[in-house]
Amino acid sequence: MQIQVRCGCGEAACPEWAVVEVQGVLQPQPCFSGRIQGLHIGRLCSTSSPPSSKGGYTFTIGYHELAGSKVTLKKPLLVLRKKKNGKGGTGELGQGGPAEVELEVIGIIRHKILFKDRPKALISKPVPKEKKALPAAATPSTVPPAS
Repeated sequence: MQIQVRCGCGEAACPEWAVVEVQGVLQPQPCFSGRIQGLHIGRLCSTSSPPSSKGGYTFTIGYHELAGSKVTLKKPLLVLRKKKNGKGGTGELGQGGPAEVELEVIGIIRHKILFKDRPKALISKPVPKEKKALPAAATPSTVPPAS
């Protein structure tokens, strides 16, 4: 079977996507019960402005911070959306061939952001309490003796 790939936006105009590669496992809390679509995982930031081709990135997940870098893929990847066309029939026996399948290009992946080191724990120091100074009138040396 031949599958046709179509890009309606032109190669130069296709949106750029990137892959985020993390070593280890990301486990959502049990309360999400498998519903991870649209789940906020963390915050991805570029450490250089503007982001360069080999720039550094940080990925903050909860109380952990990962440091990574942008890597160019040897071969670009396509992000595809599958569409079925009814030109070939219904696909049932005796009523023509199977429906044609067309793949639409919705993005190109040329880079990945690689986080290969262990995360750094983000533990903040407690705020030091300020000592309150006593007013000068209340110090024992300035209080007049009782008669």
